[in-house]
Amino acid sequence: MLPFRDKDHSGAAPERGYLPKQRRRTVRAPELSDELANLLFEGEDQDRVHGAWRELIATNDFRHRPLLSPAERVELSYSRLRLVNDAAGDATELALDPRRLAALHEWIGIVDGGLCTVASIHYNLFLGSLLDQHAGAGGREVSEFTSMRRVGTFLCTELDHGNDASALRTTAELDLETGEFILHTPTPGAQKFMPNTSLAGGPKSAVVAARLLIDGVDEGCFLFLTPLSDGGTHLPGVHVRRLPDRTGTPVDHCLTSFDRVRLPREALLQAEHGRLDQDGTLHSDLGSARKRFLHAIARVTTGKLCMSASTLGMSRAALAIAVRHSHSRHISGPKLGERVPLVAHRSHSSRLLDATATAYAMTFLHREVVAQWVGHTPENRAEAERLVAVAKGWITWQARAIAIEARERCGAQGLFPVNGISDLPLNIEGGITAEGDNLVIWVKAASEMVFGHQPERRRPSGVPLAERPLTDLSFLRDLLVEVESAAQARARIALRQGPAGDPLGRWNVASTPALEMVSAYACRRAADAFIDAAARTADPMALTLIEDLCRLFMLRQLAAHTGELLAEGLMTADHVRAFPDVIGDIVAGLAPHLLTLVEGFDLPDEFIAAVPIASGGRIGDEEDAWSTWNLRTSSSPEPAVR
Repeated sequence: MLPFRDKDHSGAAPERGYLPKQRRRTVRAPELSDELANLLFEGEDQDRVHGAWRELIATNDFRHRPLLSPAERVELSYSRLRLVNDAAGDATELALDPRRLAALHEWIGIVDGGLCTVASIHYNLFLGSLLDQHAGAGGREVSEFTSMRRVGTFLCTELDHGNDASALRTTAELDLETGEFILHTPTPGAQKFMPNTSLAGGPKSAVVAARLLIDGVDEGCFLFLTPLSDGGTHLPGVHVRRLPDRTGTPVDHCLTSFDRVRLPREALLQAEHGRLDQDGTLHSDLGSARKRFLHAIARVTTGKLCMSASTLGMSRAALAIAVRHSHSRHISGPKLGERVPLVAHRSHSSRLLDATATAYAMTFLHREVVAQWVGHTPENRAEAERLVAVAKGWITWQARAIAIEARERCGAQGLFPVNGISDLPLNIEGGITAEGDNLVIWVKAASEMVFGHQPERRRPSGVPLAERPLTDLSFLRDLLVEVESAAQARARIALRQGPAGDPLGRWNVASTPALEMVSAYACRRAADAFIDAAARTADPMALTLIEDLCRLFMLRQLAAHTGELLAEGLMTADHVRAFPDVIGDIVAGLAPHLLTLVEGFDLPDEFIAAVPIASGGRIGDEEDAWSTWNLRTSSSPEPAVR
């Protein structure tokens, strides 16, 4: 642990809630922050995976533009999408590389939530689906989409069917005489809900999920490539109605329906889940319509990684802004005429340190989950998909909590959009709902894990319980496993003792402890990723910081469970009594390094300079302060729509 503690030279704790004079100097070490950034951003792969996107958001075209109207912000997002495409190099390679694709969202989400949405749809859900489910051995021609002559979108969710999308009602009936498909919206509830299908951004095509009907037989849901607009108008039979603006950065969300639109035979996206013979016979390697549908929309899993990454980047940006503000914002001190920075108050800095520890845990977990997904095999695919889903829920929920905390720590200044933080919590909300509502995907994971999961215990240490300190990372990790195991045991008992003959009633009884198990599992996996990151840390000072952050993270996760752990004989009474002091000691040691820790987030200087409260200023400092920042962020022309 760090030797720096909140005590004066006599060894006594200071009476006031601020740092003594000799400690008001913030510790800033560029080399140390570089080491932390190297850990957070994948070491030797940092430039390949993250470099292009970090450089992109540092350019003038990506400066914060808070004064634009909603319509202008939508157009700006599409203009920036084309700049992303220029920076991507080979768009096909990007769509097929989950690591670079997730990293793209991790950086662009910081500056433009709308861009994050349309990029995820275009590269992952649309282009990724086309590449994964090609037509024939020669593949599908996608150059008009990789060149951005046409923007891609994805239509699955319907007004009546969201998380139960497998029950969608849009149909694509095979005309056996012509070989064409007839795409149709049979009811108002079957309208596609919220796709970005307006005329903004230029000509668009969509991948549309619809029920394949062959000679009156419902073969399940498949995807169909469908042109939507061209030359400034929607194509015949395509009906689009703009939805009201939602919270967060605007996106051109619409209701979209089809009136017997004819599509050519090659519009059907085919793979092992379903191939259509010339005579209209469907062949599939998968036995059920549900499995075929899940295979058709398999890109949703990579989408979960992208949503996790976007909210991760947003929360780190919010935290970086709040930490910098806490160092530059001064308030009245305990002595007449004295001014002290906000960060001098433990009530302020400890909250930011807790959020920083969680942000590091989220980042390390995300890296591990992406690696697991990239390296999965057919045998462990289901387990990898579940881990992606659990991590998406945990990371996006934690991101929201961090962004809200960071905004609050900026006070009234944080309410002004020009300060770059007020939109971030709202943009994170979109990530919580997109690619599967968090609670729904956790319920699915919980139902699988009650009996199909075994918490990963490690070899007993052999050290008597009373001698295991609360600073021992392996001890804290063991306790997290016990929390996970106890929740699972409660869920199993509840399920077995639930009302007989009532499956929903039994699950209702078991769902609360089952969801607690999923939450504990996510925290434990984050702790494991944190500990593994510490093991990779070569620099001694960086290692000390990482280990203390990891301790703080795990202690905060365990705080609500000390009673149960004590009752089960897994902690001693002395452990419980020592809990607050151990946390306070760690916080005191980390406090002088708070700015260095967030500098490890590696945000471009250009981004920081464009945010007044992150760069030593504030709204209202001088008569011309607002105009100065407004000029700085809008002096370059907007990227033109091409």
